[in-house]
Amino acid sequence: MSIAAAIGDTIEDEPKPPPPPDKRGKATPYLLMLPGMLWLAVFFVVPLIFLFMTSLQTPVPGGEVGQFQQTFSFSNYVETLTDDTYYVPLIRSFVYSAIATILALLIGYPLAYAIAFKGGKYRNVMLILVIAPFFVSFILRTIAWRQILADEGPVVAVLRTLGLVGDTAGIYPSAFAVIMGLTYNFLPFMTLPIYASLERVDPRLVEAAGDLYAKPMTGFFKVTFPLSMPGVVAGTLLTFIPAAGDYVNAALLGRPSNTMIGNRIEYTFLSVNDYPTAAVLSFILMATILVMVLVYIRRVGTEDLV
Repeated sequence: MSIAAAIGDTIEDEPKPPPPPDKRGKATPYLLMLPGMLWLAVFFVVPLIFLFMTSLQTPVPGGEVGQFQQTFSFSNYVETLTDDTYYVPLIRSFVYSAIATILALLIGYPLAYAIAFKGGKYRNVMLILVIAPFFVSFILRTIAWRQILADEGPVVAVLRTLGLVGDTAGIYPSAFAVIMGLTYNFLPFMTLPIYASLERVDPRLVEAAGDLYAKPMTGFFKVTFPLSMPGVVAGTLLTFIPAAGDYVNAALLGRPSNTMIGNRIEYTFLSVNDYPTAAVLSFILMATILVMVLVYIRRVGTEDLV
């Protein structure tokens, strides 16, 4: 073999360098994200900036009601947080939404489990029944609960039969009615994410737990429930966040003493025309929810969400 041929064989055996990266390929994901980012910038970021600037305004001296000037007054936040007219409904909103979220989890998890593992050929029908309330107006569904929880309704009749409610006592309007409305209206937001997680659970893992002599309850808490945690975390967030800012249920099912922060913001914006205070309340609500969500995800979140 000649020296040239040997050198040629050696060169052919050496691995070829990778082709240079395609710069257009790197830019493609960013180009695809551009429309969505522009949409968020125009309809989310810009309104937030205007809302924040509004929260720093003060009334015009000697001006009419609803006239404000930009003074960058951060004292608006301090005054609002120290006024029980505002911070009490804020605390009440978080208490109501937390209770509704827990109730939705206690109801939604067994429902999602039954659909995922026991639904069989009726699985699609059961899923349709879960999302069917979305085809009815949110307000109409809440008004329906006024009839269900009214003194002449079926719930009060059963409670009176059991001796849990007196003949003259009722449960509407009340904090109980508000929480029931929140639980019902946001129950699908809890059920569907949990179902999506349970549907991905490999049945062979559950069978393996049984083969290792784990009792059904032990297998559930050691295998099924941990694997469904992404759905639980997503469901609790999707339930708690909108419930904390809701005002329809408190307005239709509660008393003035059951006012939530959403009702206070709506009243301050539209009735009092105190735009800076309403903007402050909105920012405080958003900031508080954001902090609570971050803490919650760090404490009980999963690798899929962190």
